[in-house]
Amino acid sequence: MRTAPPTFAPAEVQVTWRADGTLVLRSPHALAPHETSLGRVLRDRAAQHGERTFLAERDDDGAWRTRSWAAVYETVRALGESLLDRDAGPSRPVMVLSDNGIDHALLALAAMAVGVPVAPISVAYSLQSKDHARLRAVFAALTPAVVFADDGALYAQAIAALPREGCEVVLARNVDAVPGATDFARLCAARPTARVDAVIDALDGSSVAKVLFTSGSTGAPKGVVNTHAMLCANQQGLLQGWPFLAERPPVTVDWLPWSHTFGGNHNFNQILWNGGTLYIDRGKPVPARIGETVRALSEVSPTVYFNVPRGFAALVPFLERDEALRARLFGDLDLLFYAAAALPQHLWNTLSALARTVRPAGVPFVSAWGSTETSPLVTQVHFPLDRPGVIGLPIAGAALKMVPDGARYELRVGGAGVTPGYWRDEAATHAAFDDEGFYRIGDAGRLCDPADPRRGVVFDGRVAEDFKLSSGTWVRVGALRVALVSALAPWVQDAVLTGHDRDEPGALLFVDRAQFDEPAWRAGITAALRAFASGEGSAASARVMRVIVLDEPPSIDAGEITDKGYLNQRRVLERRAAWVERLYAGDGDAIVV
Repeated sequence: MRTAPPTFAPAEVQVTWRADGTLVLRSPHALAPHETSLGRVLRDRAAQHGERTFLAERDDDGAWRTRSWAAVYETVRALGESLLDRDAGPSRPVMVLSDNGIDHALLALAAMAVGVPVAPISVAYSLQSKDHARLRAVFAALTPAVVFADDGALYAQAIAALPREGCEVVLARNVDAVPGATDFARLCAARPTARVDAVIDALDGSSVAKVLFTSGSTGAPKGVVNTHAMLCANQQGLLQGWPFLAERPPVTVDWLPWSHTFGGNHNFNQILWNGGTLYIDRGKPVPARIGETVRALSEVSPTVYFNVPRGFAALVPFLERDEALRARLFGDLDLLFYAAAALPQHLWNTLSALARTVRPAGVPFVSAWGSTETSPLVTQVHFPLDRPGVIGLPIAGAALKMVPDGARYELRVGGAGVTPGYWRDEAATHAAFDDEGFYRIGDAGRLCDPADPRRGVVFDGRVAEDFKLSSGTWVRVGALRVALVSALAPWVQDAVLTGHDRDEPGALLFVDRAQFDEPAWRAGITAALRAFASGEGSAASARVMRVIVLDEPPSIDAGEITDKGYLNQRRVLERRAAWVERLYAGDGDAIVV
């Protein structure tokens, strides 16, 4: 049982106040000297922690298959030799179609170690898409030397949609399912030569480590360049805010996809940087797969645990009824961590109360903020919180520019962790930065306490998601959506706000499919909506007066939702415009108060 609280850095910040109202926040501490190549980090940790488990995943029999730090590094050297033999390089990356797994990790680490960018692609593009259009667009942008998948049978259809000329397909299982594919074991069996070590020694921090693809509601996905220097600076800044990570190696159980910066950079690289152990969770925060996460957490006690709000919400029913599971999850934790979406207050309260049943003093519950373009960390919470919404203070090496936007600020980012731009897209790169070189992240925020900036920054939604009512009053979508979802709990999973040029805000609701046919759900939503809409002192722009429940879950193919479970508000409104009309016409399906 963990009894001592984790060691956090002091809550400190330097603030520059400009005459036009702009603020620039920085850590008062510079980045400490650190390594600038992830390949050399891996080599050093393998030398330090040789026999310690680095990676673990379930095998076909359900047992944990593990790889030590020393074993990982030796295989990475062999794979590095194989990639160099195939003329993979800075302009010929490795494209990974598979979800998280040890083989995926080995190949990605090997590619980065020898200067070959790795591009892990959202599994949804391969397995949940009907036309594979986005997958083909990504392939065309990358021109990869190698395409990897862990299971030929599972990914055969997606691979068949790709023009394979000049590209080698490598598969870990069911190799015969894809004609002409190469067995991953063959690459692992290569004998590494001195050239691999020479490349690892010589690799410059400006070399591209990853290309992570992100896309908006329309158009082709954009590849965000992640250099070794970016990712290393980010982890050093993270460590300086959370020095407890150096006191004992972190252990985590994590499902978050490596095709996204949260799972692939913040979490995976945290284990890499600090010599920890990662148990790869095959579960997901959906009814059919949450059992896998519960099973993993019933066997492994993490010291840090990361999730998105939807993931925490899926775990709550299991934690409420299983005392042993609570003990496993909370007993040895240094902290709980949420990011990627706003956390409703009711969920914060529930998780905090559950943690106190195991640890009466509670477990620190914190967050951070950033994006794919910022490695991802910009701000980090390293001080106690009593509510969600605070995203912390800038880490060492990062600068946060806050440009006035009404009662809040538009947030922009500078510093060592910011991308140099988008993969082979000069126009998008130019448009992403302001005249001072700060990245326009598109989010809004405000100081928790203007009189004491050390209390941190509060996230205040996406600038592009806000809209005006017909009265000219702005609706702040981020804050109102979180308040609405909290008010309608447990009936509603998520909501998309409506009301642009209308008289009042409304919402499209996504409801748990298991509850959809229950007679109680409509009465529950109606009662909760009436209570929310009647809040005394609330402005019209902060009250939702009408909702309608959608009969189709959000679509990954249509760009409505990411595989982390975060809704793209704009895309949902575009695709479901007819539902918005029904909502404001008072259609029989609508609930209006």
